[in-house]
Formats: sequence, C-alpha cells, structure tokens
Amino acid sequence: MKRELKIFDSRRNVRILKIGFYAALGLLLIIDFFIHKHAEFAWEGYPNFFAAYGFISCLLLICLARGLGRLVRRDEDYYERTDEQGHPQ
Repeated sequence: MKRELKIFDSRRNVRILKIGFYAALGLLLIIDFFIHKHAEFAWEGYPNFFAAYGFISCLLLICLARGLGRLVRRDEDYYERTDEQGHPQ
C-alpha cells in the first residue's frame, strides 16, 4: 500500500522548508568563498563561478525551450480537423 507524504499540505510546512532551502543555498554560497579550488582554467577559480554558470545555463535552457515550443506549436484541433463532409484532412 502506498503511503502519501502529507508534509506539503500545510502552508506553514512549505514556508519552513523554503526558508530552510534558501538558508542552505546562502550558506553554500558563503562557504564557497573560503574553499580552495583546483581550477584548470582561470575563471573556474572565481568565487561562486559554478553557481552563476549553472543559473545562467538554466535560464538559457528555459529560453531555448520556450522558443522551440513556439516553433513546433500546433493548433488545438490539429489532429481532429475534418472537412465539410466529416472526413479527416
């Protein structure tokens, strides 16, 4: 029998989890200033480089997906179109 997770049903629990996640992310960004990196390229050694790189990459993927969605979009009745006699086109 499958058990349901009810922790996300309460707004208070969701708010607490969000605050915890954001606090963890902020802590990781601060810790990154104090960690020595063995960078192969100069820009990899900058503080929080990989966080910024991941964020910008994610934004670019979202923009690419939206553009691709507009390119391949079809009308709502694309597969159900019929002519005057009721035959599929």
